[in-house]
Amino acid sequence: MTDALKRLSEAGVAIWLDDLSRKRITSGNLAELIDQQHVVGVTTNPTIFQKAISAGDGYEQQLADLAARKVTVEEAVRMITTADVRDAADILRPVFDATQGQDGRVSIEVDPRLAHNTRATVAEARQLAWLVDRPNTLIKIPATKAGLPAITETIAGGISVNVTLIFSLERYREVMDAYMTGLERAKERGLDLSAIHSVASFFVSRVDTEIDKRIDALGTPEAKALRGRAAVANARLAYQAYEEAFGSDRWHALERAQANRQRPLWASTGVKDKAYKDTLYVDELVAPNTVNTMPEATLVATEDHGEITGDTIAGTYEQARADLDAVEKLGIPYDDVVRLLEVEGVEKFEASWNDLLKSTEAVLERLAPSEG
Repeated sequence: MTDALKRLSEAGVAIWLDDLSRKRITSGNLAELIDQQHVVGVTTNPTIFQKAISAGDGYEQQLADLAARKVTVEEAVRMITTADVRDAADILRPVFDATQGQDGRVSIEVDPRLAHNTRATVAEARQLAWLVDRPNTLIKIPATKAGLPAITETIAGGISVNVTLIFSLERYREVMDAYMTGLERAKERGLDLSAIHSVASFFVSRVDTEIDKRIDALGTPEAKALRGRAAVANARLAYQAYEEAFGSDRWHALERAQANRQRPLWASTGVKDKAYKDTLYVDELVAPNTVNTMPEATLVATEDHGEITGDTIAGTYEQARADLDAVEKLGIPYDDVVRLLEVEGVEKFEASWNDLLKSTEAVLERLAPSEG
């Protein structure tokens, strides 16, 4: 046991858990993580819910009731997932109150099949906010081209948002612009900006996974020297973009109206290549006013042997830019990589959602009461 998680928190990194299940809620495990491991938030996604509900622990009675009512599978999934998010939000409510709404948050994602439909995404965001009905909820909207105006409209309506599936620096700048535009519209509507919060989920490990694959295909010593450097470099340059956007005159005008900064959230921070230290995407991305949402294995590893020595982003921008430029010079185009990762990210969440619908439908059919 070390005090690495405490040091991480003190360095300005909010520790969120990238997982949720009914069993984690009812067993007291989530409350324990909050109390003992400095966890101050929870993120979910379609894959997390697919795994939790497929495992079955704790969902049997609700599924039986839903089957008796003969609800559609889409309604059943939303009733189950929003119930978990609502209960987790209640457990985190003291953190939310203590941090004036910055932390103590639980995220729930819009149906990933709507990722390229602006109007439907906004409608789903409103529906989810209404269904969960907790002030410490964040509605996750993917940072697709169609997602950007949906982010603006959702924020303009006073609903707090977790923008997800951000891979590129250009898209991240567009996300911050969409957030500020939403706040400006909310201000025009007379809404209280201090009650609107947002994080921008910048995905980390998948960048190394894709670029390392291309580096390995090249096989040269020059290429191999760059393995495992692109993801951290990309995230550090995202933090530079954050500092620029939230140091602008435009932002300061919103800040004077009590607006909250949209914090960068490091997502996909579980290390996928066993050649790398399992806390790589925690140790190397420490900076004030950030969030790191971790799978439990990464949380445990960080607590055990994380090397948290203070800010590891300040002063790194020149090297980070050099690392990405070096990858480009190998013939690995950055724009192609991040475009592919966004497409794959949406597809993976959609596949998980479809798997969840299928497995839930099978359970509903099994539990449906016989006629007569």
